[in-house]
Amino acid sequence: MNFTDWLGFSGVFLILLAYFLNSFGFITTKNLSFILLNLFGSILACLASVLLKYVPFIVLEGIWALVSLFSLLKRVKLF
Repeated sequence: MNFTDWLGFSGVFLILLAYFLNSFGFITTKNLSFILLNLFGSILACLASVLLKYVPFIVLEGIWALVSLFSLLKRVKLF
């Protein structure tokens, strides 16, 4: 596996970890951990997609990152 693969794998792992923890009741969607896992996971996955030049996932992960950022700003009451 190369650097791009590890970057994408790490991002997807963080997103899936957030989903798993939420699904089994360890955290809620309002929990800061959930928001940060999704934010950093989507940023890493988006960066890997940029390096791969795969536009559909750039769009998907970019929007996922923006939604997560909006959730973070809302959570800390900056927005």
